[in-house]
Amino acid sequence: MSAEAAAGRRGLGGLLSRIKVDRYLLLIVLMVVAASLAPARGQAAHVFDWTTKFAIGLVFFLHGARLSREAVIGGLTHWRLHLLVMAATFGLFPLLCLGLAALPAWITPPALASGLIFLGCLPSTIQSSIGFTVIARGDVPAAVASASASNLIGMFLTPLLVSLLLHAQGGVSAGQVWAIVLQLLLPFVAGQALRRWIGGWVKDRAKFLAYIDRGSILLVVYTAFSGAVVEGVWSRVGAADLVRLLVLCSLLLAVVLAATAWTARTLGFSKADEIAIVFCGSKKSLASGAPMAGVLFPAATAGVALLPLMLFHQIQLMACAVIAQAYARRPEAEAETFAAR
Repeated sequence: MSAEAAAGRRGLGGLLSRIKVDRYLLLIVLMVVAASLAPARGQAAHVFDWTTKFAIGLVFFLHGARLSREAVIGGLTHWRLHLLVMAATFGLFPLLCLGLAALPAWITPPALASGLIFLGCLPSTIQSSIGFTVIARGDVPAAVASASASNLIGMFLTPLLVSLLLHAQGGVSAGQVWAIVLQLLLPFVAGQALRRWIGGWVKDRAKFLAYIDRGSILLVVYTAFSGAVVEGVWSRVGAADLVRLLVLCSLLLAVVLAATAWTARTLGFSKADEIAIVFCGSKKSLASGAPMAGVLFPAATAGVALLPLMLFHQIQLMACAVIAQAYARRPEAEAETFAAR
């Protein structure tokens, strides 16, 4: 093998090592396949529905027990950065997704329009936003505060935005919003209230509880898609629709990444702050989105509403892995300047 070919293979291998399919997303896809082949029906559907409600409560209880109030309060002093992240997450994203949903049917499949709007209303991720900021050598405390605050605010704001933007389509009625907020908020508040006594226990068992957290999301996905399959989702959404959705999600992510980076530079933020803004302001949380879909949408539409989020989730991981590596290769002097701040 020539030296050029060997170098090419090493370069390709390095790229593939950074752009890899999330194994957990493969499990989620497996739940979609399982629900398509063997959906829960009749009495089994009722059992899964109640089990899913319990799982959603458990997910938000664990979020409350894990979230450090000190980290959030300590980082909120960087208010300009956080306002920009919130503006991207709950302002720019919903407007862009509303625009995509309004495109002609030959561009945006009508069956997926509600899911795109739901995607735009969701909070940012916590783990991957912080993780990519660390890799890129950005402002990690600011990323912790912004991502955590986004999820906390999202428990109130996401149902309100979904109700407002989907009300005309019958997606969520305004009268349901406060009941939905309470269903999500009460377990979270309970987790926060008990954090003083169970926070250490939860932290020590983080790996085991992560399996419960992720298992709950798999259950939500299976239950949601079971209802959608029973209602004939695959007669309304075909392979061509999924390809168009892939293009729309890629375009959406590219616009938000460019907008957050340009705005951060225009407003004079440091490179470390720009990194936190880009990674916290460009993501949408599957961990929060899957349980919320199970609460916000009826069984017949919850599965369809999750399709844009599932696809966007994988695209954002692959794209941000490459971007984080590019940021990490910036001049060492700049990273040292931030570390010495």
